[in-house]
Amino acid sequence: MPDKKMNVRLFVPNVGQEELDNIKDSFDKSWIGLGPKVGQFEDEWSDYIGCQASIGLNSATAALHLSLMAFGFPEGKKVMVPALTFASTAFAPIYNRLEPVFVDIDPNTLSMSVEDMRQKYTSDCVAVIAVHMGGQPAPMDEIIEFARAKNMKVVEDCAHTAGASYKDKKLGTWGDIGCFSFEEKKAMTSGDGGMMCSDDTELILPMKANRWVGIDKDTWKRVGGYTDPEAINTMHWHYEIASLGYKYNMNDLAACVGLAQLKKLDGMNACRSEVVKRYMRGLEGLETIRQLLPYDPEQNNYWIFGVRYAQRNKLIAYLKERGIATGVHYMPLPMHPYFQQWNQQNTPVCDRIWEEFITLPLHSKLTDEEVDYVIETLHAFEKEHQPERLRSETVSEGI
Repeated sequence: MPDKKMNVRLFVPNVGQEELDNIKDSFDKSWIGLGPKVGQFEDEWSDYIGCQASIGLNSATAALHLSLMAFGFPEGKKVMVPALTFASTAFAPIYNRLEPVFVDIDPNTLSMSVEDMRQKYTSDCVAVIAVHMGGQPAPMDEIIEFARAKNMKVVEDCAHTAGASYKDKKLGTWGDIGCFSFEEKKAMTSGDGGMMCSDDTELILPMKANRWVGIDKDTWKRVGGYTDPEAINTMHWHYEIASLGYKYNMNDLAACVGLAQLKKLDGMNACRSEVVKRYMRGLEGLETIRQLLPYDPEQNNYWIFGVRYAQRNKLIAYLKERGIATGVHYMPLPMHPYFQQWNQQNTPVCDRIWEEFITLPLHSKLTDEEVDYVIETLHAFEKEHQPERLRSETVSEGI
């Protein structure tokens, strides 16, 4: 066992003076709502991702909702979502009066199973939401190929990744719309916040009105009468609501944090990759505790590092007693009471393997000492709880 007990947090945001300096600038200008910082963040995000347009929002949940709303699908159509994901992925179709179709997962990558997607497709399916689970890229080339053949739209749920690529193309730019999360614990943060982006400006720019209770002054400004002298002097207050809107906008304070975080993002991703490498080396030799994902930190940027263990709760309790925070990402959505009304499809792989999942600490401020403490604790656990076969062999050999 490790010599001393430590307290190791699961996720920690990497924020500091850069974020405070940006916030002070907005304070000094007395503008902290939806304003110029949001626009700047949208532009810089578009440049970073390599897309034509981005819209700053208060969450990835809002981004997913508005992404499906942008297509204007007829009520009652179906959207394919992975069974293993956060609730927001499946809420998006429900918010739009569409029906979620829960697709089973690949047992290795935990991404949506393309095979099961093919089997569960019907002519009522109009879209697919692909999730990059833990930062492991979903097989976007296969998903896109199938979706295009069936005339389905593709939305990428990038809540677990920011800045990563798949086959030399940025995640979030494969589908029709990409949705990102800047919640406190994510790869980068704005406190709470999200972004939707696309190369189809005609598709997503109208959503600027929907994110702000239906108000879009930019549209009104394109009307010729706005440039009349009288309008310039007296009509600054004027707006018109032409569509159903929500209070989903990002504000300048969140954008201030996001702008600083964006400059740090590549560095934070690199730090997490080094942590993943250290975990991978440290887990070598363990027989009953396995990696959660097929980690490839040289190629991918991960937000979750986890393991699989048959008696998950026993290991979670052991780690908790020793000050190591853990999580479980996630309980399959069809198991939740709310989603059971749509659970007409079997997801046997997801149902079987999720009970082994344990999320371990991973963030860009995690120290080598903390990682080693977690690794040593895992080895100590396995030694104490080794299978009966190994235990009997140890006793017979007099060790």
